[in-house]
Amino acid sequence: MRNNPLNPLWLARLQAYACQPPVRDRVPLYVGPAMVGSVEPDFLDQVVSSATRPSPMELRRETHREGVCWRLLGEPTGAMALLANALRDSGLAGVWRDEQLGVTDLQGQRVGSIERAAVRPLGITTHAVHLVGTSPDGRIWVQQRALNKANDPGLWDTLVGGMVASVDTTETALKRETWEEAGLHLSELDAVAHRGRVTVSRPSPDGRGAGYLQEHVDWFTATVPSCLNPVNQDREVAQFALLSQDELVLWLEQDLFTVEAALVLMAALGLN
Repeated sequence: MRNNPLNPLWLARLQAYACQPPVRDRVPLYVGPAMVGSVEPDFLDQVVSSATRPSPMELRRETHREGVCWRLLGEPTGAMALLANALRDSGLAGVWRDEQLGVTDLQGQRVGSIERAAVRPLGITTHAVHLVGTSPDGRIWVQQRALNKANDPGLWDTLVGGMVASVDTTETALKRETWEEAGLHLSELDAVAHRGRVTVSRPSPDGRGAGYLQEHVDWFTATVPSCLNPVNQDREVAQFALLSQDELVLWLEQDLFTVEAALVLMAALGLN
C-alpha cells in the first residue's frame, strides 16, 4: 500500500510537459489523399532546394482555401522512402535506424511505412508498447535505459518499452520487446493484460528543432513470478530495479523516468 502523497505540482508539470503544442505553426502533410503528419510551412523547402540531382520524388506545396499543405505523390511506402532519404541527405532526419514504422491516416487506417528517423521531422504519429511488471508482493520492476541510447539515455523506464514496427501488431511488438529488453517470455508471466493507452505530444529536436513527437502508448500489466528475474538481451538496458510503490513515487517526483514511462506508471498506480 502506497503511503506517500503525490505532489500535485509535479503531476501538473508532468501532464503539461506531455501535452505541448508545437513551438511554431505547422501545416498538414499528405501522402496522396491521406493526411499522415505535419511540418513547419517552409521545412520541406530545404529538401526540395538542396536536391543536387533530379529525383523521382513528387513532393509539392499546395495552397487551398483552408491554407497551405504539402503533398507527396506516388506509391506511399516508396514515396515516403524517397522523402526519408532526402531528409537524411539534407541533415534533417533523426538517428537513422533502418527500421520501418507504420504510417496511418487520421482515422488510424494504414497508409504505408517509413524509416523511423523521419517520423519526428514529419510529425507522423507513432505507436509504442509498455509493460508494467510487478512482483507477486506488489513491487514494481523498472529498468534504466543504457547510457548510449539515442533518446533519454540513463533515464528510468517501465520494465519493457518499445516501438511498434511496421511488421508488428501491438501483441507481437510486446512479445519481442519483452524478450529483447528483459529476457522474459510473455508465456512465463502471469495475468498479462492490456490496461489502457496514453498519448504524448511535444516538440522534438529532430529536423534541427522542427520536429514534433506524437505517440500513442498502449500499456500492459503482468506479474513476474518470483522465480524469474529480468536479464537484458539487446544491450539497451543498464540495470533493473524492484521498487515499492512508495519508492517508485519518490523516483517519479525526482524526474528520473522518461515522460512516457511516468505517464504509464502513474496510470498503473491509479494516480493520473
